[in-house]
Amino acid sequence: MARSLNKIMLIGNLGRDPEVRVTNSGTRVASLSVATSREWTDRNGQRQEKTEWHRVSCWDKLADVCERYLSKGDRVYIEGSVEYRQSEQDGQVRYFTDVRAREMIMLGGRGERSDSMAGPATQRSAGSSMSDFSNDALAGEDDLPF
Repeated sequence: MARSLNKIMLIGNLGRDPEVRVTNSGTRVASLSVATSREWTDRNGQRQEKTEWHRVSCWDKLADVCERYLSKGDRVYIEGSVEYRQSEQDGQVRYFTDVRAREMIMLGGRGERSDSMAGPATQRSAGSSMSDFSNDALAGEDDLPF
C-alpha cells in the first residue's frame, strides 16, 4: 500500500480565548481560532496583506493546556492534520475544514505573559508532561527552520 501524509503546520495568533467543551463521552476539546497572515507588494508597489483564519481543535490534555495558558492574541505553533466535515442545517449543506492539533507550542517571549509561564511550552496530546524551552531557541521568526 502506498504511504500518504496529512500534516499541517501553522504559526499564528489566537483570534479569541480558547473555547473548551466536553463531548458526550466526557472528552475535553478546546476550539481555537488561529490567524495567519502574509504580506506582499503588488505590481503597483502597494503593500498588501491577507489573513487566513484556521479552526483548530485540541483534545484531552492538550485542551487542558490551552484552557490554562492561552488567551486571545497569543502566538502559537500548531502541528496536526486537516479534517473535512459537513453538516446540514435547514436543508443547506455546510462544509468545514478543521485542523486537529497533535502538538501546540506557545511562542510568547519573556515578559509577554502575566502568569507564571516564563517561556514557550509544548504539550503533546499523547504525552503527560509539559516542557519549557529557552527563548534563545526561538530568537526570531526568521531563524525558524521551516
